Amino acid sequence: MTECTQESCDFPVCKRRRVEATFDGGDITSDAGVLLLQQADRRLGLSMAVAKALHDPRRRASCAHGLDSLIRQRLFGLALGYEDLNDHHTLRHDLALQTAVGQDNVLASASTLCRWENRTDRATAWRLHEVLVEQFIASVRRAPKRLILDFDATEDAVHGQQEGRFFHGYYDHYCFLPLYVFCGKQLLVSYLRPSKIIGAKHAWAILALLVKRLRQTWPKVRILLRADSGFCRWKMLRWCERHSVDYLIGIATNKRLDAQAKPFIDAAEQHFQRTGRKQRRFHVMYYAARTWDRRRRIIVKAEHTTQGSNPRYLVTNLKAQAQYLYDQLYCARGEMENRIKEQQLDLFADRTSCHAWWPNQFRLLLSSLAYTLLEAIRRLALDGTELANAYVGTIRLKLLKIGAVITRNTRRIRFLLSSAYPYQRLFAHVAARLQPA
Repeated sequence: MTECTQESCDFPVCKRRRVEATFDGGDITSDAGVLLLQQADRRLGLSMAVAKALHDPRRRASCAHGLDSLIRQRLFGLALGYEDLNDHHTLRHDLALQTAVGQDNVLASASTLCRWENRTDRATAWRLHEVLVEQFIASVRRAPKRLILDFDATEDAVHGQQEGRFFHGYYDHYCFLPLYVFCGKQLLVSYLRPSKIIGAKHAWAILALLVKRLRQTWPKVRILLRADSGFCRWKMLRWCERHSVDYLIGIATNKRLDAQAKPFIDAAEQHFQRTGRKQRRFHVMYYAARTWDRRRRIIVKAEHTTQGSNPRYLVTNLKAQAQYLYDQLYCARGEMENRIKEQQLDLFADRTSCHAWWPNQFRLLLSSLAYTLLEAIRRLALDGTELANAYVGTIRLKLLKIGAVITRNTRRIRFLLSSAYPYQRLFAHVAARLQPA
């Protein structure tokens, strides 16, 4: 059979020279930066830890691709920006990805990866969460004095008639309601849940497990739970108090709170009327909701602007100054929103399109593990550089999506990167920093 003629594209003439593009360049990749992902994976031992945690029921003699190879292929693909299994129909032939995975032949097909994902169950989710927590513990060099655990829930739109499909009134569509837990920029939990529950569901149990494991490693560490008003549940507050866990949690505005804080709110309004300038005043009071077992310390932010009064409330067992607790400590939790955006927008955590429940949880965790890889690059290799605080998407664009010609023979695999690549020094710096310690 004769080969099809290579497609050619013509472009405007440049300095009397004809410009054309053809698809016959040979072994060229757009993802030469995958080598950095390989370095990060080896430094962390992430894919090997995941492989040890998972059960592989396949007969080894009949398998062309080992479990560790499947894991690396999927994680590196997500980190490079390939969200769907269908991408691997072509991506499996990419020499850069083959090299990073540790293979010299065609990688697993989309159907193989799909069968692998659909074999997962509850035990798989449990073990992968253990891997995430252990990765975090291993990343801390010195025993910390305090750890801040940020809890938050977000929506994840469903794709058709999936298991666990429910309508959520607040988001006004059918969705899942995954729960995330971060410590700083590091991810500890990404737990998929149906949307028919309140946001705080399962948070108490997850907090208890995390506190237990972290105190096994660091018995003297102070742990702070930080969350919005959706997690203000009296049983959780009482559990924190009984187990010496600090908390700083928002409270939704209600009539009783507003009535008790009225002197502070009125004072802010009066001062605004006199000065015409925005007023922000902080006060402390003690309050007990009808379901609470006792009164607790409340931080009141009495704010008045041209838009009117805007009071905010926090409940805490911390004794620090009210303004410090609100401005410096609580408002910092807004950074978690950026981390969740990285998960969903850059690493496709919302690509939970399987029909069955546990494969969707597995997909969510794969995105979380890919985030762990990229966060390790940011934390270990980009500190002090221009990309120290870069988002995952920026790291991918500038350090991973690099064009290269690849030559491969019996003795050497060479990646020929462009001489005009603007981040050559940074790339070399990251590669050196990611060498195994």
